[in-house]
Amino acid sequence: MKKIMIVDDEPGVLYTVKTGLEAIDESIEVITMKSGQECLDNLDKTNPDLIILDLMMPGMSGWVTYDNIRDIKKWEKTPIIFLTARTDDLAKKAGDFLAEDYLEKPVDVMVIKEKIERLLGNKNDQAD
Repeated sequence: MKKIMIVDDEPGVLYTVKTGLEAIDESIEVITMKSGQECLDNLDKTNPDLIILDLMMPGMSGWVTYDNIRDIKKWEKTPIIFLTARTDDLAKKAGDFLAEDYLEKPVDVMVIKEKIERLLGNKNDQAD
């Protein structure tokens, strides 16, 4: 089972990604978090294999959340995909440089699944 944590302040995005990924791939479990702080508070409890992280969130931004995740030895190599509504060149370049991938909203769930497979491999892929 691949555990994917998605961190986004938009309930619609959380719902769409969770239901979409779990519907197309039974080997994926999606854990949803509404904020950067909630993500950090639950990393050890949920033990995600990959994190999908929104950049623009109230309180702790995705950039700050990313830095905090990378500062924790246990999580410093966990793949992170930025998922954001920001489409400016600066955000894209920084996102491509820092994270394993950068996706702009709205995004097709199949594209997210392909990125997950690329980063984590196809182990236990039951959707085919």
